[in-house]
Amino acid sequence: MGKKIISYIIPCYRSEKTIESVAAEVKEAALKLEGFDYELILVNDCSPDDTLNVIKRISDSDDHVTVIDFARNFGQHAALMAGLRQSKGDICICLDDDGQTPPSESIKLIKAIEDGADAAYARYGKKKHSLFRNFGSMMNEEMARFMLGKPKDLFVSSYFAVNRMVVNEMIRYENSYPYVIGLVLRTTRSIVNVDVEHKKREIGESGYTFSKLINLWMNGFTAFSIKPLRVATCLGIISAALGFIYGIIVVIQKFVLPDRMLGYSSLMAVLIFFGGMIMIMLGLIGEYVGRLYICMNAYPQYVIKEIYGNSEES
Repeated sequence: MGKKIISYIIPCYRSEKTIESVAAEVKEAALKLEGFDYELILVNDCSPDDTLNVIKRISDSDDHVTVIDFARNFGQHAALMAGLRQSKGDICICLDDDGQTPPSESIKLIKAIEDGADAAYARYGKKKHSLFRNFGSMMNEEMARFMLGKPKDLFVSSYFAVNRMVVNEMIRYENSYPYVIGLVLRTTRSIVNVDVEHKKREIGESGYTFSKLINLWMNGFTAFSIKPLRVATCLGIISAALGFIYGIIVVIQKFVLPDRMLGYSSLMAVLIFFGGMIMIMLGLIGEYVGRLYICMNAYPQYVIKEIYGNSEES
């Protein structure tokens, strides 16, 4: 019986100064594993700096390394999907390119999978992200709990491991908006947390901007749940009920106090409130319809420009 394979998958964006040390740490950690072989898949998400040339040099010097080069920027989750589809591993480990998710801790994730879990997420005692990034992670956690049914005590992060069964199910998803957490949660509930160290960022800044976080949240809202539509329906019912009650109050006031002037400002406030509610609901429905339209037109999750390295021939 041959060795099991561990596939390390790293989306790369603006990581020309960090990815070499991360790749070296992956190699060092993988070589310490007994009974396992490994591969490293680096996905260049059309990084505007010299990341592509750096990871190509890494691939040229190591037969375990494969490089996937995107034709344009598709985002972290699309890059993970490309890496998962390219992988051959019995266990796939996804981590960041900035060195904050130490590959040396991957042995803990592997052990959790070997002990029977389908997925294992790294949980940090103290995250050394910026305040903005921590806020984004917190919002992502709450959104996954409400929209996707994530257990309250489960912490999800960008550093995780999944077994081949989960990978095979995830890569069946071919629609335009992949959301990795949603794909894992809809596949299995055999998910555990593993406590790992979280390093401080030494070089550069996070690639997550406010607009990217908003896009991620919108993807999570609409990709795997219809709860936003149900919330909109409930808000519509509540608003209609409030409007009906307010109308009755106005009629009663007119009969009881016929000389009382009804306020123009209160009428405008009500109109603005209900107008805003209607626009929000229409926008939400439009978001769903727009995504359906894009999916019907077979908009790709990603476009691969070229593949370099060990897996070119497979």
